[in-house]
Amino acid sequence: MKLTKMYQKLYLQKGLQFILITFISCFFSCYSKPEIKKQVFAYNESTGIATLDPAFAKNQSVIWAVHQLYNTLVELDSNLEIKPSIAKSWNISNDGLIYTFHLRNDVYFQDNPAFINGKGRRCTAHDVVFSLNRIIDKNTASSGAWIFNGHVVNDNAFTALNDTTFQLKLQHPFHPILEILTMQYCSIVPKEVVMKEGKNFGRKPCGTGPFQLFFWEEGVALVLHKNKHYWEKDNNGTSLPYLDAIKISFYQNKATEFLQFRQGELSFINDIDPVFKDEVLTKYGSLQKAWLGKMQLQKHPYLNTEYLGILMDTSLAIVKQSPLQYKKIRQAINYAINKEQMMLYLRNSIGYAANAGFCPMGLPSNNTAYVKGYSYNPNKARQLLLESGITSQNMAAIHLLTIPTYANLASFVAKQCEDVGIPVQVEVVQKSVLLEQTAQSKALFFRGSWMADYPDAENYMAVFYSKNPAPPNYTRYKNTTFDNLYTQAVATDNDSIRYALYRQMDQLVMDDAPVVPLFYDMVIHFVQNNVQGFEPNALNLLELRHTKIISVNKQ
Repeated sequence: MKLTKMYQKLYLQKGLQFILITFISCFFSCYSKPEIKKQVFAYNESTGIATLDPAFAKNQSVIWAVHQLYNTLVELDSNLEIKPSIAKSWNISNDGLIYTFHLRNDVYFQDNPAFINGKGRRCTAHDVVFSLNRIIDKNTASSGAWIFNGHVVNDNAFTALNDTTFQLKLQHPFHPILEILTMQYCSIVPKEVVMKEGKNFGRKPCGTGPFQLFFWEEGVALVLHKNKHYWEKDNNGTSLPYLDAIKISFYQNKATEFLQFRQGELSFINDIDPVFKDEVLTKYGSLQKAWLGKMQLQKHPYLNTEYLGILMDTSLAIVKQSPLQYKKIRQAINYAINKEQMMLYLRNSIGYAANAGFCPMGLPSNNTAYVKGYSYNPNKARQLLLESGITSQNMAAIHLLTIPTYANLASFVAKQCEDVGIPVQVEVVQKSVLLEQTAQSKALFFRGSWMADYPDAENYMAVFYSKNPAPPNYTRYKNTTFDNLYTQAVATDNDSIRYALYRQMDQLVMDDAPVVPLFYDMVIHFVQNNVQGFEPNALNLLELRHTKIISVNKQ
């Protein structure tokens, strides 16, 4: 269906959502002095937002919204380097077990009735202790409870030495702990508000962030207003953020979302629906001629690897009976797939062919430049199949489990495998079924995706650490050499040594082939021309503190 025909159809759709969104838009343009135009950044969240409580910041929709409302002790800059936030500095003990953070004394929580006279009070080290303990408290049932598992000491892991000094204690040296503290789970919250609101805190949030909640009608819209008492300033001493508000709509239909963007109602859209992919993008990932100058196209490496996983636990009957138990068969599958062709014709070059290791592009360790993976080589695949002693005549079809979104990629893989003599049958299941099957080690060959929680290769290598359950070790991979390297890597503070160990581990995984990396993902944004200071990052975190909405001359 052409876009013009789809527009005609969508123009006929009316309802409460449209009326309320229009009302909210009028508020920002009319409920102010005529000469002042509010800077409002608008985006759509088709999956909705379940909560604004950072203890449950599990998926992107919640993470994006939570990031606007709260701060963490430390955060990541655009180069994924650790920088101060609420903590202005920190030091690490010689044995690597004690991290001491020195906090700013000018960070205040947003105004809230739970505070004395309703005025936001200063954020202290005691709030940090409360917030981090809340994550691991079983009564909270936080989806982020795992982040400190096996790393912090069992008793008094978090301590406030005074109002501006916080201390964290580890069981063993674990360098990625700083990256973990940048996660939205570790956002600092005030005890008074959490205790007052209870389970309703996710609907009535309070943080120290650049924006605060103004309006939320579930399924319709969520509006955040600028926190006028926000503590952070830019390099010129100007208070952040520049925006006056953020408006989030909840159109479930991606076609409606794209129409809203083209009408200028949305400031940007993340990714693009397959319906519009060929209409807007060339096969090489650039804007089609008709769209040039009408929007900004942003592309950036994204810390996400799309792959096929192979169950490796040979104690299981389904593995014993499968040709995938043999390394040469697993390697042959890796060589059989023309990933460049797959990216060109199925993805419009959104992403990068995964011809290196499991770690994607964009990580500080730069694994993709050093790890040797598998490039398309059908002759090598046939040779390995021959050496294995297993032929297509005596090989039963291998079932590949995937979800509907990736059915076309799975079919492409199956055809490529068949071309070299490896029969593969695609089985499309719902996401919940696939997750259950992989977690219970019932999926022999399956489509997987690993998105970084923090920008350290450890996050990817943990997928193959034998002491980890499923998740994250869905393949049940076990290699003693790998495990020893993993233990050594997470304990070293020397970046060069740690990065070299990560690459060595990644190479081991590629050689054993428990996975078939398909592509390293890419952040792709379509942004209005009047948006400035909105830059993509490898975690695809929605960063709006330095964003501006400017006036532009319409063509």
